Amino acid sequence: MKMYGIDRLFIHLHCLWIVGYVASSPLHSIPVSISCNVGSQAILPCKWKPQLDKIPVCHVQWQTPDETVFEQMGTQRWQATEFEGRVEVPEEKLWEGDCSLILHDVQFGDVGLYESFMVVDRARNKRRVFIQSVQLSVHDHTSEESLRVGETLDLKLHTPQAKKVVFQGRNSTEMTVLWMRGEEEVNSGRLKEVEGFVVLKGLKIDDCGTYTVLDSHGLLVSTVHLTVEAYQVDETQKFHEIQGKQKPIGKSTYNRSSSLRMLFVLLFSPLIQHLL
Repeated sequence: MKMYGIDRLFIHLHCLWIVGYVASSPLHSIPVSISCNVGSQAILPCKWKPQLDKIPVCHVQWQTPDETVFEQMGTQRWQATEFEGRVEVPEEKLWEGDCSLILHDVQFGDVGLYESFMVVDRARNKRRVFIQSVQLSVHDHTSEESLRVGETLDLKLHTPQAKKVVFQGRNSTEMTVLWMRGEEEVNSGRLKEVEGFVVLKGLKIDDCGTYTVLDSHGLLVSTVHLTVEAYQVDETQKFHEIQGKQKPIGKSTYNRSSSLRMLFVLLFSPLIQHLL
């Protein structure tokens, strides 16, 4: 069967489309793994110059499988609502070939796969070129504290997104909200917020347990396992021994000294008179 010229042209264009799609597809890239803690800064790496020549306008896109996170074309920028004020691609670095996405105040909900693209528009030929994929993992802050009765526990909030502090006693299954941002009725207890910390003063034995800081979505920010120890018996005894060894000062000391002087006078007064 003879193939007409228009059919051959269609097949040729279709093959070019497939080659172009494969070249820009993220399937050929192994994601770069980035890991950080809640509240810190993450840099999702991206270099467009190795894959593209000079382009008329730097038009970069960052997206997850669900949505576009950030887009910048020249001086025009767009950010997804949940990333508002937390993402940027420095323009001066972008023209140098660095399209890395800087993500500030990382949250647990930011976990996932991110992909970057450059949109190239030349003479009616507009295409989107895949650059890099990045897998972001986020970890909460976990620590163990051992303090003594009467001391102070400083719970670091790590992020402005921290919403509440929940406590679970060591031998209890009950969860109690001890502090909640902006809720004065809840915060009428012993916990006070002081410059990025929630402070619990005058610790008691009953304060042993787990303190969890959660963000506004109920996701983990930090977990602190607290042990509160009483003063040891030997330390208490030593304190009393030190107090007991201290020489008394006051009326009793004065009376003892006066008695010694009187005894001296009675014993030696005859001898003194004989010599005279």
